[in-house]
Parts: sequence; structure tokens; C-alpha cells
Amino acid sequence: MEDARSKALVERWQTNFEGPLLAPHHDDYKAACSIWNGMIERTPTLIACCASSTDVAAAIKLARAEALPLSVRGGGHGVAGNAICQDGLVIDLSHMKQISVDPDTREIIAEPGVLWGEFDQAAEIYGLATTGGQVSHTGIAGLTLGGGLGYLMGKHGAVCDNLLSVDLVTAEGERITASETINPELFWAMRGAGANFGVATSFRYRLHPLPGVLAGLLIHPRDRAAELIDFHREFLANTPDELDTTLAFLNTPDGAPVVGIIAVYAGPIAAGERVLEPLRKFGPPLADLIRPMRYTEAQKMVDAAVPTGNRYYWKSNFVDKLSNDLGNVLRQGADAMPSPRSIILLFEMKGAIRRVPKEKMAFDHRDANFEMSIIAEWTDKKDDDANIAWARDLWTKTQPFVLPSVYANHMTADEPADRIRAAYGSKYARLAALKAKYDPTNLFHLNHNIPPQA
Repeated sequence: MEDARSKALVERWQTNFEGPLLAPHHDDYKAACSIWNGMIERTPTLIACCASSTDVAAAIKLARAEALPLSVRGGGHGVAGNAICQDGLVIDLSHMKQISVDPDTREIIAEPGVLWGEFDQAAEIYGLATTGGQVSHTGIAGLTLGGGLGYLMGKHGAVCDNLLSVDLVTAEGERITASETINPELFWAMRGAGANFGVATSFRYRLHPLPGVLAGLLIHPRDRAAELIDFHREFLANTPDELDTTLAFLNTPDGAPVVGIIAVYAGPIAAGERVLEPLRKFGPPLADLIRPMRYTEAQKMVDAAVPTGNRYYWKSNFVDKLSNDLGNVLRQGADAMPSPRSIILLFEMKGAIRRVPKEKMAFDHRDANFEMSIIAEWTDKKDDDANIAWARDLWTKTQPFVLPSVYANHMTADEPADRIRAAYGSKYARLAALKAKYDPTNLFHLNHNIPPQA
């Protein structure tokens, strides 16, 4: 019955679209439903494979006319799986991949289907880059709209700090631009809570010169974790904005328990060698994989650890202090991982991301020193309960040692209302008022949702 409805909708609406409308009987439907997190298994009524902002406007009109729930897919990398809805319409932007670089103005314009690997490659041709995600197959759209942490945030700020303008389609189907001078209040909201306010169809970013980086992984035995954390905490106190580090509890491909530090130095290689020398000598490490490389290589360092199609569940918080108590809890949690593929990460935050005035945009979390991510990853559906329970239990044990704030891009779909409020922090009330202006019926609700203010 539902498939019959889907076919009827295709017949009624396809002439309004340049791209195809996919019903469940279509050969491409199953692939279009698949996203990074293999736990997400949903069957939308229809998928609109948009080729332009005109298609996006038509899809919004379709959803409103047919009373269909609406979700938006960019790169499809969000762990919550909000990109794919059940029994609704998916606005699929993954085919919109145009990129244009202006090396003279150091700006780049990219469509929402672009992945960070594609974005970085286009910019690197001109020796340019900007802050992007730490996995190259992440989409630019979702990461940007939720704030955007990355290896260059100490030197150049968050992803949203480098966003100059965004084109979007509103809940009414209107195509508009938002920037510091055009619809500035909406632009304020798009940088940190953007999924609540419209469908972004084009992004314009600031680029920065970056000929290369000094980057790689230092690996230590897990039983050295407490010692390493003590050293790392003192080491970071004197490091420049150019250096970004991530502390990681993980296992080697052959299953050995280790603790590592991912380092990326975005500055002159000789200076990076001097800065990193104490960290590289400590231990010494079991392996020192740090070397000069292109930024595009650095962006792919952990790609293989988080492949598309595995099952993921994520719990996170911002952290003020990398304390011994927190380190002990994380070490014990790492030792109890039911899956050897799971990872615990502590992303360093400093420098430019913390110097942007907090009131400048909706992205709220600039005061923390770290972001903690507990990432359960496994491959077999029968292991869902054990891995989800591990992540939740470890997260609960960390709560006395972390901040209540949370990064929206690292939240799962089952977060309670207080956690969603914590994701938007001090900006929540202002965002709810803006939601009432731009999306009063809450059409865009399949996200970490901000209901419109009554």
C-alpha cells in the first residue's frame, strides 16, 4: 500500500524536478537509504535526489502539500542518522557537488553534497585550506551547520568561523542568502544550529595559505596512559595555536590495547619539529608516525578507523580539565570495550576557536579545553545492546569530571531535551524565537530540534 502511494507521488510530482524522485521500487532507492552509520535502517516514502536549489524548493513544496515528514541528507555522516526519515520525504543533496575556488580572494564556494576530502583537494591545488572535519568522507554541510571542529581550529577557528555566507531554501520554499550583511540574524543562527532553519544549498568559506603540515600518530602501550596524560597536560600548556592534538584510547589492527596522540602542526615544518620534539621523545612511543605531509593526507589519517557502513553509537561532552580522575575512568572504559573497533577521543581546543566572541554566532561552546567523544563501533547487529550499553555506562561514569555542554554534531538520536538544550547553551532562547520566525510549523524538526517559541 505504501509503495503504491510512493509510485503515485512520483507520477504526480516528478515533472517538477530536474533530479529523480526515488520510490522503494526504484533500483537506486536502497543505496540512497544507506548512510555512514549502519545502524540506521529506515524506509522513506520518497527520496528527492536534488540537482539544484530549484529542486530543493520543489521538495519542500511536495512535503508540505502531501503532509510528509521531511529530512535532509548532505554527506550522510551524522551519527544520529537524522538524514534518513521513516515514511517521509528525504531531500537528498548528495549529488550537488559543485566547487569553485577563487585563489585571489582566498574564497571557496561549495554545494552541500561535497565531502571534506573533495573540498580540501580543490583548495589544496592553490596551497589553501580551511578548518574541516577530521575524517575526509564527512560532508561539509552538516559539520558546518553544527559548528565544526577540526585540526585547524587552533590556528583558524571552527568551520563556522570561516563561513562567509550561505544560500538556503526556507520552510516557505523561498531561496535566500544569509551573511553578515544580508539576513544577518539568520546567518547568526545558521552557524551552529543551521539544520533547524532551512536547507543550505551553497556555502562560501574563507581560505588560508597552508603548504603542508607535520602530522601523524604517536602510539604508546595502554598501561602508560596515566603517565602520558600527566605529561600531555603539561606539554599542552606551552604549545602554539598551530598545533592540534587528539588523545585517543584505541586498539591496534591486531587488537593490542594502546593509547595514542594524533598531532597536526599547521605551520613551518622546522618549527613543528621543535614544538613536537618533547612529545615525540616521551616514553619513548611504541611507534612514531609523525612526518611532513599534505593537509589532504592528514585529513585521511583516521578514515580507515571509521568506515561507512559499520554500526556506531556516540556519547560526548566538552571537558575543562584533562584530570587524572577522568583519565582513569576512560582507561578503565577502554579496557572494557566489547568491540576492538571502539575509540575514545579527547580533542584539544585552544587558540582561534576560543578567541571568537561568544555572542557572534549560535555555536556556543568556546570555553572548554577539550571535547570528549566515546565512540562505540561494531559490525554485527546482534552486538547492538552490548556496545550501546558500554558507551552509555562509560559516559555516565565520566559525568563528575566533564562539563554539561555537548557538541551538537556528536549527539545521537536518543538525546533527551535537556541535552539538546545543552548543545545550544546560552543561545537556546534566542534560537527558539528565530525558529518561530523562520519555521513556525517546525517543518525542519528531524534534527537536534529547537521547537519554535510559542
